[in-house]
Amino acid sequence: MNKKVAVLGATGYVGARLVPRLLERGYRVNATSRNQTKLLNKPFAGHPDVELLETDVQDSESLRRALDGCRQAFYFVHSMNAQSRDFSQADRQAAANMVEAARAAGVEQIIYLGGLGEDSPDLSRHLRSRYEVGQILQEGEVPVTTLRAAMIIGSGSASFEILRYLVDRLPVMITPRWVSVPTQPIAIKNALNYLIGCLEEEATIGKVLDIGGPEIVTYRELMTIYAEEAGLDKRLIVPVPVFTPRLSSYWIHLVTPVPAYLGRPLAEGLRNPTICTDHEIETIIPQELLTCREAMHLALDRTQHHRVESHWTDAGKIWPVAWSSSSDPEWAGGTVYEDSREIVLDASPQEIWKPIVRIGGTTGYYYGDWLWRLRGIMDKLFGGVGLRRGRRDPERIYPGDVLDFWRVKHVEPDRHLILVAEMKLPGEAVLEFVIEPREDGRTALRQTAKFLPHGLIGIAYWHMVMPLHDIVFDGMLRGIANTIRSGGCSAPKKLQQAH
Repeated sequence: MNKKVAVLGATGYVGARLVPRLLERGYRVNATSRNQTKLLNKPFAGHPDVELLETDVQDSESLRRALDGCRQAFYFVHSMNAQSRDFSQADRQAAANMVEAARAAGVEQIIYLGGLGEDSPDLSRHLRSRYEVGQILQEGEVPVTTLRAAMIIGSGSASFEILRYLVDRLPVMITPRWVSVPTQPIAIKNALNYLIGCLEEEATIGKVLDIGGPEIVTYRELMTIYAEEAGLDKRLIVPVPVFTPRLSSYWIHLVTPVPAYLGRPLAEGLRNPTICTDHEIETIIPQELLTCREAMHLALDRTQHHRVESHWTDAGKIWPVAWSSSSDPEWAGGTVYEDSREIVLDASPQEIWKPIVRIGGTTGYYYGDWLWRLRGIMDKLFGGVGLRRGRRDPERIYPGDVLDFWRVKHVEPDRHLILVAEMKLPGEAVLEFVIEPREDGRTALRQTAKFLPHGLIGIAYWHMVMPLHDIVFDGMLRGIANTIRSGGCSAPKKLQQAH
C-alpha cells in the first residue's frame, strides 16, 4: 500500500502538529511550506520518511511537485496575512490550482479543514472564504473529505490566544453581543485524530463532516471556564449592542498579540453560530472528546511549561531582505543605513550566545525595556504587531519564529543571529548580532541595525531615531556583558553609521 501523503501547509498551526503524528504511524510525508528554511528547523525535518518541499500554491508546477507520488493530500492553506489585500481571491485561485495539480498527480483523496457556519448572506468574510475553498475543491475530479471545525482549543492557536489574553488582562470586559453566540469548540488533539482517521476510513471519502467537542457553549461561558482554569478572579462581562465586529477587532488588536489583519476576520466570524449539524464523524472515527475545560487545562499546561508544538505566528512569511547582506553585491536599490557597534568581552562565543538567544519576550532587551515597550505601544496604535507576541520558547529560537515585533531570519548558534522587523516602519529594518573570536582569546560581539528607507519619510525617520540608538544599543551591549559577568570588557564602540 502506498502510504505517502502530502501536507500542504506543514509549518502552520495544524500542519506542524500533524506531520510528526503521521510519521509515528508509518506514513511517508511530503511536507510543504512557502519557506524551506522554516521546514528545515521543524523537529520532524531530519526524519528519514519526510521530504521537505518549498511550495507556492499559486504556482501549479510547484504544487504538482509537492503532490508527486502521494496517494492522499491534506490542504491547510490560507492566504490571510498582512500583505494580502484580498485573501478570498487568493484562496480561490490556490484552491483551483490544487484541484488541477491533484488531478495531474493522480491523488486519490484531498482532506480539507474548513470552518463551521451555515451558508447565508450573513456569513463572515473569513468563514465564507473557507466555505468557497471547500466548494472549489469538491468540484474537481479528486474526491474530497471536508472537515468543518469551529474554534480549535490548543496551546498557541489564534482563537485560544485571543481568549487567553482578553481574560488574563481584563477583569472587567465590555463585550459585543457575540459573547452570547453558541459555538462548539474542539480540542486540537481531537481535531488531529479526526484528520488522521480520514486517511484510514474510506467512509469519509467524498463527505462534508462536522467536527466538534462534546459541548455547545457561548464565548461568555468559555471566558468563565478559562478564568477558573487559570486561577483568576471571576471576570465581569458586560455585553453592549454598539460593539461592532470592527470595534471588536480593534479591541482584540490592542489587548492581545493578534494583529488587526487577523483579528478582524476572526471577530467578524464570532457573530455566526458555529455548531455541528451532523455527528456522522463520531461513528466513523470514534474517540474520547475532550470538554472545553479539559482542552483549556491541557493548553494552559503546555503554555506554562513552554511545550507549545506550534503557534499561530508560525504562519508568517520570512522576508528575503537581500539588501541586508553584505555578501549580495548585485543588490542596488538605494541607500541602506547602518548603525554598527562592537564590544569585546573576556568570554567564549558560547557564553555570549546564551543571553543573545534569550533576547525579547520575558527577558527583554537588557537595557531600556520601557523604551522598547513604548515602541511596541506606538506600533500597536498604528496597526502593527506590537511586543505582545513575545516568543514561544525562552531559550531556543529557529528561523521563522516570532520574537516580539521581529521575525527570526537566520540562526547560526554561537555565531550569528538576524532578526527582521515586522513593526510598522517607513522602510525595512534588520537587527543583526555577530560573534567573532579574537586571537588574544577574547571575543567580539558586533551588533548592527540596518534600515532601507522608503522615500523621504523613511530617511527622516532614520535620522530621528539615531540619537536613541546611542542610548539603547550601547546599553544593550553593556547589559549583555553584565549578564555574562565578564570581568574585562571594552566599552561599546561605534563602527559605522551608514553606507
